[in-house]
Amino acid sequence: MRYKKHVFICTNQKVEGKKCCGGNGAELVNAFRDRLKEMELNTEIRVQPSGCLDACGKGPTMVVYPEGTYYGKVQAEDVEEIIQNHLVNNQAVERLELQF
Repeated sequence: MRYKKHVFICTNQKVEGKKCCGGNGAELVNAFRDRLKEMELNTEIRVQPSGCLDACGKGPTMVVYPEGTYYGKVQAEDVEEIIQNHLVNNQAVERLELQF
Protein backbone atom coordinates (compact mmCIF):
# COMPACT_ATOMS: atom_id res chain seq x y z
CA MET A 1 0.00 0.00 0.00
CA ARG A 2 1.46 3.34 -1.01
CA TYR A 3 -0.25 5.42 1.70
CA LYS A 4 -1.11 4.45 5.26
CA LYS A 5 -4.21 6.65 5.18
CA HIS A 6 -6.20 8.23 2.40
CA VAL A 7 -8.46 11.21 3.13
CA PHE A 8 -11.20 12.31 0.72
CA ILE A 9 -12.83 15.69 1.35
CA CYS A 10 -16.01 16.64 -0.48
CA THR A 11 -15.64 19.72 -2.67
CA ASN A 12 -18.86 19.18 -4.62
CA GLN A 13 -20.68 22.32 -5.77
CA LYS A 14 -24.47 22.27 -6.14
CA VAL A 15 -26.80 24.81 -7.65
CA GLU A 16 -27.34 27.90 -5.54
CA GLY A 17 -29.65 27.38 -2.60
CA LYS A 18 -28.86 23.68 -2.06
CA LYS A 19 -26.62 22.54 0.77
CA CYS A 20 -23.17 21.40 -0.29
CA CYS A 21 -19.59 21.17 0.93
CA GLY A 22 -18.18 23.20 -1.95
CA GLY A 23 -15.72 25.96 -1.11
CA ASN A 24 -15.44 24.96 2.55
CA GLY A 25 -14.29 21.51 1.47
CA ALA A 26 -11.64 23.02 -0.80
CA GLU A 27 -10.31 25.10 2.10
CA LEU A 28 -10.10 21.96 4.24
CA VAL A 29 -8.14 20.11 1.55
CA ASN A 30 -5.53 22.86 1.62
CA ALA A 31 -5.46 23.04 5.43
CA PHE A 32 -4.90 19.28 5.76
CA ARG A 33 -2.28 19.22 3.01
CA ASP A 34 -0.37 22.17 4.47
CA ARG A 35 -0.32 20.76 8.00
CA LEU A 36 0.65 17.24 6.90
CA LYS A 37 3.48 18.69 4.84
CA GLU A 38 4.70 20.68 7.86
CA MET A 39 4.64 17.45 9.88
CA GLU A 40 6.41 15.57 7.05
CA LEU A 41 3.52 13.10 6.87
CA ASN A 42 2.47 13.95 3.31
CA THR A 43 4.26 10.89 1.94
CA GLU A 44 2.31 8.58 4.30
CA ILE A 45 -1.11 10.26 4.27
CA ARG A 46 -2.80 11.38 1.04
CA VAL A 47 -5.46 14.10 1.08
CA GLN A 48 -7.50 14.87 -1.99
CA PRO A 49 -10.77 16.47 -3.02
CA SER A 50 -13.69 14.24 -3.85
CA GLY A 51 -17.10 14.49 -5.38
CA CYS A 52 -20.25 14.20 -3.33
CA LEU A 53 -20.04 11.90 -0.29
CA ASP A 54 -23.86 11.91 -0.03
CA ALA A 55 -24.11 13.71 3.31
CA CYS A 56 -24.66 17.25 2.02
CA GLY A 57 -26.70 18.47 4.99
CA LYS A 58 -23.85 17.51 7.29
CA GLY A 59 -21.07 19.17 5.35
CA PRO A 60 -18.31 19.81 4.98
CA THR A 61 -17.82 16.04 4.97
CA MET A 62 -14.80 13.81 4.63
CA VAL A 63 -13.91 10.12 4.82
CA VAL A 64 -10.69 8.46 6.00
CA TYR A 65 -9.58 5.13 4.55
CA PRO A 66 -8.75 2.35 5.12
CA GLU A 67 -11.10 2.64 8.13
CA GLY A 68 -13.97 4.19 6.20
CA THR A 69 -14.64 6.72 8.96
CA TYR A 70 -16.91 9.59 7.87
CA TYR A 71 -16.76 13.01 9.47
CA GLY A 72 -19.26 15.85 9.16
CA LYS A 73 -19.43 19.56 9.90
CA VAL A 74 -15.63 19.65 9.75
CA GLN A 75 -14.13 23.11 10.18
CA ALA A 76 -10.58 24.44 9.86
CA GLU A 77 -10.19 24.42 13.64
CA ASP A 78 -10.81 20.62 13.60
CA VAL A 79 -7.89 19.83 11.27
CA GLU A 80 -5.23 19.49 13.97
CA GLU A 81 -7.45 17.29 16.16
CA ILE A 82 -8.29 14.96 13.27
CA ILE A 83 -4.64 14.72 12.25
CA GLN A 84 -3.36 14.05 15.77
CA ASN A 85 -6.15 11.76 16.97
CA HIS A 86 -7.14 9.84 13.85
CA LEU A 87 -4.43 10.09 11.23
CA VAL A 88 -1.50 9.74 13.64
CA ASN A 89 -2.96 7.83 16.63
CA ASN A 90 -5.78 5.85 14.95
CA GLN A 91 -8.48 7.20 17.28
CA ALA A 92 -11.63 8.53 15.62
CA VAL A 93 -12.81 12.00 16.62
CA GLU A 94 -16.20 10.90 17.92
CA ARG A 95 -17.81 14.35 18.13
CA LEU A 96 -17.42 14.75 14.33
CA GLU A 97 -18.03 11.14 13.31
CA LEU A 98 -21.07 10.46 11.11
CA GLN A 99 -23.13 7.31 11.59
CA PHE A 100 -25.13 5.97 8.66
